[in-house]
Amino acid sequence: MARDADHSRSDDALLRLYAAGDPAAARALSGRLLPRVYAQALRLLSDPAEAEDVAQEAMMRLWRIAPKWRPGEAAVSTWLYRVTANLCVDRLRKRRTVGLGEVAEPVDPAPSAAARLQGAARQAALQDALDRLPVRQRQAVVLRHIEGLGTGEIAEIMQIGARAAESLTARGKRALTDLLAGRRAELGYDDDRSD
Repeated sequence: MARDADHSRSDDALLRLYAAGDPAAARALSGRLLPRVYAQALRLLSDPAEAEDVAQEAMMRLWRIAPKWRPGEAAVSTWLYRVTANLCVDRLRKRRTVGLGEVAEPVDPAPSAAARLQGAARQAALQDALDRLPVRQRQAVVLRHIEGLGTGEIAEIMQIGARAAESLTARGKRALTDLLAGRRAELGYDDDRSD
């Protein structure tokens, strides 16, 4: 299968081709979906190693279900986001039983440029604020404002109604705003520009 054909095929079509034994379809679908799944898991877990494990497990589940996939019931990406979210929630629940003091802090690489330091501080502040949100609000905010999904997709992934998805997203966004409001100057947002 040609590379150009891979880009024009739908996720459903690639999954059916994989189920029929086409390894190029698996590579194309992995290249398309794995970075998004990893990014979602990283935002929810704040741990690159755990996020990688979750992303791999989510893809393995997709490969196992491929022969039974029924096109039209759900989008492949929506199904995969839901599986990823569930795997992340399971890991977060297990962390709570271990104790927060026993969970290692993520390693922060020391960039050399001041702009990269400030960018890292902003990213850390966002992640810290996300970590303080209730899990369901965090999940809705990540899916909407970081992954760019619509309310309908979020509702389907989280298995809730559209109004509940809107409410979770709005409450999570308000909570993030409140958590970050006192840190504008510290994060370099003290000028008159609206960033």
